[in-house]
Amino acid sequence: MATWRYSWGILHFVRALIYRKISFPRLRKASDAAVDRGISTGQVPHAYLLVTSFRVDADTSASVYRATFEAAMAAPGKTTVVASLVDVSDQRLVTAAYQRICGAATNVRMVIVRIKGTGKRDALANGFRAIANAQPGPDDIVAVIDGDSVVPRDLVAKCLGFFLDNPKVGALTTDEISEVRGRAIFHIWYSLRFAQRNILMASNGLARRVLTLTGRMSMFRADVICNPSFINQVEQDFIDHWRIGRIKFLTGDDKSSWFWLLKNGYQMLYVPDLLVSTVEDPPSDKFLVAAAQLMTRWFGNMLRTNGRALMLGPSRIGYFTWWAIFDQRISMWTSLAGLVMVILIGIFVTPLAFLGYVVWVLVTRYVLTLLLFQSRSRVSALYPFLIYFNQIFGSMVKTYIFFRPNKQRWTRQKTTLAKSGGWLRGAFVTATSTYMHGLAIAVFVTTVAWLIGLLPSPQLTF
Repeated sequence: MATWRYSWGILHFVRALIYRKISFPRLRKASDAAVDRGISTGQVPHAYLLVTSFRVDADTSASVYRATFEAAMAAPGKTTVVASLVDVSDQRLVTAAYQRICGAATNVRMVIVRIKGTGKRDALANGFRAIANAQPGPDDIVAVIDGDSVVPRDLVAKCLGFFLDNPKVGALTTDEISEVRGRAIFHIWYSLRFAQRNILMASNGLARRVLTLTGRMSMFRADVICNPSFINQVEQDFIDHWRIGRIKFLTGDDKSSWFWLLKNGYQMLYVPDLLVSTVEDPPSDKFLVAAAQLMTRWFGNMLRTNGRALMLGPSRIGYFTWWAIFDQRISMWTSLAGLVMVILIGIFVTPLAFLGYVVWVLVTRYVLTLLLFQSRSRVSALYPFLIYFNQIFGSMVKTYIFFRPNKQRWTRQKTTLAKSGGWLRGAFVTATSTYMHGLAIAVFVTTVAWLIGLLPSPQLTF
């Protein structure tokens, strides 16, 4: 199992190097050339920048819209900023920022879409329909920007060409850094997460299909955004679970859009030379509590979409992409195998196993930390410990959510999904989830014990 994990990690690392050093520079060259051709011929597509704001503080909103309007002003063609807003105060803030930055004589239009505070999916759907009503052209693009994401000034110029150069490209996403409001441990944890994300995104980018289109900032072809089935997928996504029944998606709008593009055969690119800064507010001052809440949302979004993505098959979505999606299901168990093995050996064979395991963890996680220099110019001395924490604690959260895919909650918006079916139905789901989770753990521990020779091999007689 360790061989599986480390060989898979090395493969991702090598693929990321190939993408960032060889493959992407070629894509960048072709993209820039496509933009230059459009400028020289006066045929630059229209760019729409859709920003959704809901319960975001005024300082963050001001920074987000300032950056968005500056990116719109710097775009090589005409641009429309679509603000999907709930509060009147946000409308006043956005209008003032538009007038101050863009002024009267500008190629930048602004459209305000007022919505009810019923969640991000409704906000996105209303914004998509507003863009569709403008009847964008076939080469126009739409950047979907979260209310706490600060985009770079050259956003449109550095992304537009990928769509012009290749009609198969349906969407793209970029590298991210974070501005964290909280204790120092959160700063380091988020920086590690984005450093690892950069490597995984680049590795999957080599296959032209990333595994997520982050809701913080992703750019789409306009005819994708305006497709009624795409809008419906984002607005009212769900899965039918064999035991729980229909699970309507509350979070994970980025996974809904990603699945639609994957299902319909579009390429999804990663742009590693463009940084979007995200404002991160941990949901709790306590690290373990915040990590549990965030991982529950992140991994829940992943696992709720994992099964239907696998059903598309490797011949349809590519063998590497399919295998990477499949690995999401088994990595939660392989990451725990080493710990379980050491606990069993330490208890039943020799306690020296614990010492050897500690040394092994420190050495291997230190090496993994050094490899992150390929992704970032600086790393932290705490990275080895946080890498191990993410693997073990994250795997525990994944196994918990795997058997409880109906567990959903926004961390910032405090929105929950209404329960249906009454208390009896809820009790049945809870009981069966607990039973199946416990059974899976028992089988897993028994299998590990058998593999290391603590249990005799089963004797089959005929």
